[in-house]
Amino acid sequence: MADRKNVALYPKIHEYLRSRQPPLLAVWGKNDIIFSPAGAEAFKTILPKAEVHLIDGGHFVLENHLDEVVVYIKKFLEKNGI
Repeated sequence: MADRKNVALYPKIHEYLRSRQPPLLAVWGKNDIIFSPAGAEAFKTILPKAEVHLIDGGHFVLENHLDEVVVYIKKFLEKNGI
């Protein structure tokens, strides 16, 4: 069974996100069977300005679509002055 200790931290993580409203970029594989796209979209309930991009990939979207992901990362960093 997987270690689920991080689940206990979710309330604290959510409170941090609500109170601080940090910029958030989620580039997600729309075919990810481990973390569903709904998980990425859920960030928007706490962070209305979150950027969520679903691309045609699975769980290893970074390994399989690096060039596409890099474009999103660069734009996000420039937009947020990071």
